[in-house]
Amino acid sequence: MNPYAVLAAAAAEWDTVGPRLDADVREELAVLLARVRAAARLEADPAGTAERAVELLRTRLPDRFGPGRFAPTAFLPDADELDATYLGFRAEDLAVLLLDGHRMVGPVLGAVRERLLAAPAVDGDTVLRAGGDPYAPGLVRLRGEGGVLRLPAFQFSEGTLPWLTVLEVNEVLRADTDPWGAADWWLSENAWLGTEPVRLLGTPDDRRLAATARHLVEGE
Repeated sequence: MNPYAVLAAAAAEWDTVGPRLDADVREELAVLLARVRAAARLEADPAGTAERAVELLRTRLPDRFGPGRFAPTAFLPDADELDATYLGFRAEDLAVLLLDGHRMVGPVLGAVRERLLAAPAVDGDTVLRAGGDPYAPGLVRLRGEGGVLRLPAFQFSEGTLPWLTVLEVNEVLRADTDPWGAADWWLSENAWLGTEPVRLLGTPDDRRLAATARHLVEGE
């Protein structure tokens, strides 16, 4: 059985699987998943880390991950080993849930995550080298494939200098605690504005952005 497919299944069933794992097991699984991520970037796992992560799950939860639990037909038969899926989930989704601590995974929210990560962005190291602070308050920070820190580029007027309007709006949208929701607001069509909010940055209409964001939050 493809170990990446089993890890994908664990992601799909995380609402049931997660609460049954003790803190020490979750910590051990997190270490293994971090290594799986690193191996995936190399498109190989010579150390068999994915198999070790699966064995940990089988040992602790044999009723869900023991022999015979998953039939080969439950997975895409023609998927590449690293890209194996289960109900639209991938092994990377399990890493996102456990390491990144958010739920932008699976066939629905995972697609939103991929769309947002496809927008132009700079990584945390680039911001640091340019003299900026990737962890400055008020910035949208997203974790991309492999857990790499990405900051959507629209937030910066030039270099690593953020738009003041962006900082104001991000505070309203609580970007520090809900970065994916804030990024989705900026990059999605807005009925009140008649366009994507990001398109109004640097224009005379950008003064409407904060008011529109407040209207959204106050209406929740």
